[in-house]
Amino acid sequence: MTSIPPQSQASTNTPVLIVDDDPSMRAALRQWIRLADFETIEVETTDQAMANLGPDFKGCVVSDVMLDGEDGMTLLRRVSELDSDLPVILITGHGDVPMAVEAMRAGAYDFVEKPFDPDLIAEVVRRACNRRALVLENRALKTQIADSSSLESRLIGNSPAMQALRHQILHFAQTDAAVLITGETGTGKEVIAQALHDFSARKSGPFMAINAAALPETMVEAELFGHEAGAFTGADRQRIGRIEAANGGVLFLDEIVSMPMALQAKLLRVLQERKVDRIGGHKPINVDIRLVSAANVDPREAVASGRLREDLLFRLNAIELTIPPLRERGRDSMLLFDTFLNRFAVQYGMEAPAPSAQDEAFLQTYEWPGNVRELRNAAERFVLNAQVNPQPLEILVTGRRDAVSPIAAGGLKELMDAYERSLIEGALRRHDSKIADVMRELNVPRRTLNEKMARLGLSREKTGGSDVPENS
Repeated sequence: MTSIPPQSQASTNTPVLIVDDDPSMRAALRQWIRLADFETIEVETTDQAMANLGPDFKGCVVSDVMLDGEDGMTLLRRVSELDSDLPVILITGHGDVPMAVEAMRAGAYDFVEKPFDPDLIAEVVRRACNRRALVLENRALKTQIADSSSLESRLIGNSPAMQALRHQILHFAQTDAAVLITGETGTGKEVIAQALHDFSARKSGPFMAINAAALPETMVEAELFGHEAGAFTGADRQRIGRIEAANGGVLFLDEIVSMPMALQAKLLRVLQERKVDRIGGHKPINVDIRLVSAANVDPREAVASGRLREDLLFRLNAIELTIPPLRERGRDSMLLFDTFLNRFAVQYGMEAPAPSAQDEAFLQTYEWPGNVRELRNAAERFVLNAQVNPQPLEILVTGRRDAVSPIAAGGLKELMDAYERSLIEGALRRHDSKIADVMRELNVPRRTLNEKMARLGLSREKTGGSDVPENS
């Protein structure tokens, strides 16, 4: 299978197969589609078309219905047998409503009657190719995660940030240095901590996790350090603490900033001396642990505000991993949502519902303040409601039933504009408004990017990167 580049989407490298026996129509379609930044392949017959197609074809098919020999409906059926997810757009000057219904039932991506607006063809092609890119991306990802023990099965995403994060995890897993993971709530900090354990030489040892913010302050010490029988009221038996229980493995301390300052001092001593004292104990116990901690706030700001000891921070962040929020991961939200849909469909024995164009636009433009955790919940609700109470994804996520967003209310042009705006805004944010880097990520020339930004009302808030020539 052809590997899919990160952030795959319709681009100048995406081919569109034009099937039409009229040379003038082929020439017109070629001009309109190339102006939309796609490459074209042009053939006259269905046999020639099939010779250019395969399961890894990256683009879509635009075919006239009326062809010499086998017609476009026959081509549609042949393409569906080859790959049911390969978009076929049918064009006809002789169509009617029954033919359109038959074409859509047979699996056509869209049906356009002549005469048509060239901008409409460009938009339909762009939408079809974007959908195709996502399908191929999902297939590549599913191949990678066929082995449930793979890192890709745990940290799903093809954005550059997630690829870099997976590379760092595999590299740092081979060391015993302390790791501090930072990221917003819901980004998957414990998943990364577990991966650092499972891909390390300590994988046969225990993985012990404790959330300092989830326990009352009076219980944190006993949970971490353990106690002897009779150490305090209610301690009727000896208890092994999490630090001691993690001996030979990994101890994960989530929300480290929430740990009481007095216990931070005791933890620092454990890290320095590799010994732990149970409450009420008289003999230190040797421990061999790797410490992985996590914070959903800037640890340096926590030091400045007196919530985290500076000397402890120096012990915690020999390695520091930062998880990007979902809103900065581009098309990863689509990949994650599709993956979760399939998982929940299997779990509940239901058919995975297909998101609408409005749902997909919402996926890309919503900020996802709860990150992957919120998106996972949305996918579960989407599956459960699909057969009995289907609702737009926006309503399931936001609960706003009395107000429809401009995205949900808009037609195809509004949806596509919102989608393009979210992609460009995300790239500008990720690259600190450095236009050259944005061009490379989105794979668009400078002039095209300028035109799109002007049309969408986007501007550079700051100049961080060097400009490139207008014709590059």
